[in-house]
Amino acid sequence: MMTTLTPQAAGDLIAEGRGALDRGDPAAAAQVLRRACEQNPVDYESRYWLYCALAASGEPAALVLNDARDLHAHDVLRSVGADMARFRDDRAYCAQIGSQLYGASLMSAASICFARALDLDAPDPQLMLSYGLSMQHQGRLWEAMNIFRAAAEHFADPAIHEFLLHPVFLSLNGPDGMAEEARNWGRLYATPAAPVKATFANERTADRRLRIGYIGPSFTRSQVAQFILPVLEAHDPAAVEVHLYCADPEAEAGLPAACKLRKIGGLGHAEVAALVRADKIDVLVDVWGHTAGSRLPVFALRPAPVQAAWINFVQSTGLSCMDYVLHCDGMAVPGTEAFFTEEIWSLGELMSPSRPAADRPEPTPTPALRNGYVTFGSFNNPAKLDEMTVAAWALILRARPADRLVLKYRYFADPVLQRATQARFAVYGVGPEKLEFRGHSTGQDYLKEFADIDLALDPSPCVGGTTTHDAMANGVPVLAHMGDNYYARAAACTVLPLGIPELVAETWDDYVERAVALTEDVQALDRLRARVRPAFEASSYRDEAGFTRKLEDAFRQMYARWLQTSN
Repeated sequence: MMTTLTPQAAGDLIAEGRGALDRGDPAAAAQVLRRACEQNPVDYESRYWLYCALAASGEPAALVLNDARDLHAHDVLRSVGADMARFRDDRAYCAQIGSQLYGASLMSAASICFARALDLDAPDPQLMLSYGLSMQHQGRLWEAMNIFRAAAEHFADPAIHEFLLHPVFLSLNGPDGMAEEARNWGRLYATPAAPVKATFANERTADRRLRIGYIGPSFTRSQVAQFILPVLEAHDPAAVEVHLYCADPEAEAGLPAACKLRKIGGLGHAEVAALVRADKIDVLVDVWGHTAGSRLPVFALRPAPVQAAWINFVQSTGLSCMDYVLHCDGMAVPGTEAFFTEEIWSLGELMSPSRPAADRPEPTPTPALRNGYVTFGSFNNPAKLDEMTVAAWALILRARPADRLVLKYRYFADPVLQRATQARFAVYGVGPEKLEFRGHSTGQDYLKEFADIDLALDPSPCVGGTTTHDAMANGVPVLAHMGDNYYARAAACTVLPLGIPELVAETWDDYVERAVALTEDVQALDRLRARVRPAFEASSYRDEAGFTRKLEDAFRQMYARWLQTSN
């Protein structure tokens, strides 16, 4: 007869395994923790620690982590009052409760519900996408890719296929895999729709008031607002006529009166292309890329002489009909052109201006002065925390035993994601108590949380974006890694305009050393913090008109090139 462990005995074995890990003997720890798992098969805590021991030993450990997550997720299901009998047998119930859990950012429990809800003989596209996204939001990118790839192959739909591109890029495939998948998307959905020969009735001179069109689902209700609104407001009405194509203009607020708004929600791609053509747009700019709500198929129909991609998606669209992608100088790495179907056009030091929130709080001293310890922070999507980033951040925390790391993002509301993240750090010798998790917040509540961070850590090679700008605008120093590809370089490009070069590391060793050195002297750290917000305000980020003149000049040069090369 099998003897089950009492909770105390299970805890004793876990404590023994942790002790072996602390002594630097992961192999011995794995032996002890295997016993705990065998004697208590439903205990997820022993599996989390077994994963740590196996991974620290260099042994395959992913399946053990997945087992821990699944057991833990079932516990979450029970804790929210799910009917476990219906969960086992009722697909419709699983889909319903999975959607509720997804809405609550409990992605781990949502994913096991979606998996059980799927009918492989008659798959539902929205259910498959929700399942894939629930995996992606946990950082389980390979599993997300498998789900999205199956959905793309089954439904052969461009909007569904686009969901595959993001996890491909975030995973170890990097720029190479992303470029291949983007080109594949273009061959499947853009090339067949392209006109044999596009002709235009646009006035054939570049020395006039150009018509610029921007396409995106929204310009004021998404993450692009703080970057594009300054440009829209600064556009010179004598130089350009701006047309905005968005889902619902009535839902937008604060757009300049000079912009001509066009509603494209509910219109097919061909109808939107016809609208653009009727407006005689000279330069059509996509600000969204391969993300939900994209209208890239419009570009395949070639409604404008010049077509460019900007802001929200700096990777290649994969469309041969997209003429340019807009980058900044610092992103240039030899060989980058091979990853793009577009020509890369650099806008100089910046890709865009950056406008801080109008109601941001006043600057505060570095919190270590009052806390007595340093708080590192990352407000980034957990899918960006790849293994090298976790390893580097763990080295920083090990070098600073009294300090801690705050990880904030809406998906960190999930206790399973929290525990799995703790386990990933524990592989490198960082105890769970060193991590603090925070979920979603908005407005002033969000902005005030930057006052709790002494030094923000930017991940790499999948870097921060809006959150990095928000941290700098609120006076938080951000440590960036230079990276070895165009996208990873975006972190350094974001930080360098502040003129504080000590915040950019060349290598991972340099990154760890700088993090430790910058936080060693709290008074010096406070002086560094005091420089950040004034440096942001004095930087080119705040020269909205100057950047917009450069952008307008780039559009004029692009149109002049088209005039020279077109018949």
